Amino acid sequence: MIVLGFDTATRATAVALMLDGGEMLRARDDPGPDEHPGHATRLLTMAGELLATAGVGWRGVERIAVGLGPGTFTGLRVGVATARGLAQSLSSELVGVSSSLALATAAAGTPDAEWAGPHEGRVLALIDARRGEVFAAAYAASGSHSASEIVPPRAIAPDRLGSLIGLAEQHGAGAGGWLAVGDGAVRYRGQIEAVDLTIPDDSSRLHLVDAGTICELALGERPVTAYEQILPDYRRRPDAELALESVAARGGDGS
Repeated sequence: MIVLGFDTATRATAVALMLDGGEMLRARDDPGPDEHPGHATRLLTMAGELLATAGVGWRGVERIAVGLGPGTFTGLRVGVATARGLAQSLSSELVGVSSSLALATAAAGTPDAEWAGPHEGRVLALIDARRGEVFAAAYAASGSHSASEIVPPRAIAPDRLGSLIGLAEQHGAGAGGWLAVGDGAVRYRGQIEAVDLTIPDDSSRLHLVDAGTICELALGERPVTAYEQILPDYRRRPDAELALESVAARGGDGS
């Protein structure tokens, strides 16, 4: 099966094309600190370039796989809307995949030697949630390249990750040896290192949501029966909505 997968949950735009037989082509756009994410401008171009490299036409794509987050509101909206539109126009199957699960799956299947610290298959996926928080989820390795969710994603302050680890351990994850990956782990390294866990070097590929993993996970999922069933996993309300509510509340109390 030919699968086109992408993820826009973070500032990066990640795209992959899985060909019959499992060969994987990948492309990424990682904007600099002062650059705007290229989700809206780069996603379709990158996908088209991968298809051209593989000699596959758009109509050859049998399944679309998209990362659902949690992550940035704008990025997720672009990714999900693009996935729906492509699947509908190409009459392709459509599957949504947790971006947190993709992070954890890639980390769970990587040898400890790559970061010089044991994690015993326990992984925290930490995606930058802005507002001084991370979207954190806990996973345990359930195979050579698979992970099972122990605690689902939630927005939490980095200095409260100890409580999330405690909850995961109460639910059977076992004690000690946690690995933290994701752009949230990089951004809040100083606060997170106080907790008993290991964080790979900032340059490690384990901090990046891999669109190839999105494709692989999508192979094990049933496609939706209606494209509108694919929804972004925001995990909290948008900043704009909260700001409007705050303005309304100030107007209501006369301030």
